[in-house]
Amino acid sequence: MSKIFSIICILLLGACSKPAELVIYCSLDQDLSEQIIRDFEKKHDIEIDVQFDVERNKTVGLVSRIIAEAKNPRADVFWNNEIAHTIRLKDLGLTTPYAPATAEGIPAIFIDADNHYTGFAARARVIMYRTDIEVNYPKHLNDFLNSEYAENGVMAQPLTGTTLSNFAYLIQQSSTAEVVQWFDDVNSAGLGFAAGNADAMRRVCAGDYAWCFTDTDDAAKAVINGYPVAIHYLDQGMGESGAMLIPNSICLLEGAQQNEMAKKFIDYVVSAECELRLAHSASAQIPLHSGITVPDGILLPNRDYTVLDIPWSAVAAELDDAAFTFQKLFVR
Repeated sequence: MSKIFSIICILLLGACSKPAELVIYCSLDQDLSEQIIRDFEKKHDIEIDVQFDVERNKTVGLVSRIIAEAKNPRADVFWNNEIAHTIRLKDLGLTTPYAPATAEGIPAIFIDADNHYTGFAARARVIMYRTDIEVNYPKHLNDFLNSEYAENGVMAQPLTGTTLSNFAYLIQQSSTAEVVQWFDDVNSAGLGFAAGNADAMRRVCAGDYAWCFTDTDDAAKAVINGYPVAIHYLDQGMGESGAMLIPNSICLLEGAQQNEMAKKFIDYVVSAECELRLAHSASAQIPLHSGITVPDGILLPNRDYTVLDIPWSAVAAELDDAAFTFQKLFVR
């Protein structure tokens, strides 16, 4: 009898449990984003259900989930660690406009003209190389084609996240055939491929390779952990195109159940205070608000290095086809 009573109590407690008052899907690394989310939860005395992506599915997993749930939306907010997939969601009609007042000071190029998303806290695509050995690392993307560089280097397969966005951009600028040929050529030149940007960084730290093509947030973690590495920004010569800068982005999802609380959360995340917090984190994310005093070691775009001009809407339009192409190329 006591066993039956216990089961009934458990069922009743489950039925009476407080539902989440805000549902967030977040593709920024959990170790960087969760405390920010929990601090908001505590400040507003609410229950937040947050779902995180994992490195091997970075961004793509949650985007696929949002699309699959389109007829019955579950999440209120999507905090994306890049921007192209957020634009893709807008193009699919899965976001709704909201202009956070705290975004004042962020350059207009990172804010949707119709206020469907806001970009903030960026990182750059860079070369991370070892400083304890003599390394001939690439200064330009086409240096990867030279075996003198390629045999000592590694990069993520372009299946997800910022690497997918990077090479979707190159397809948009040239053609699928040219980018596929580029990958065939760098593979023949001896370039290594890793599961993700963080994996590429770890392979260099372990001494498997002398350099990697990764993001500044992963490189920053290697520096903080004491590895003998440094960062180089690609294509910085006179008249050259510059490094790719990829911001986080955040959007209010169509059909959000907790609309007002979701807007408060977006205000909170894109604020200068939150950007500064991410800048001081292990990932050293790059603030986009003007006038922020950044920590030592963080270089600012268009002050310390040249930034590539990217037509993000056009890149977003290439994502599906690019992902399909790279799946065929890399997943056997």
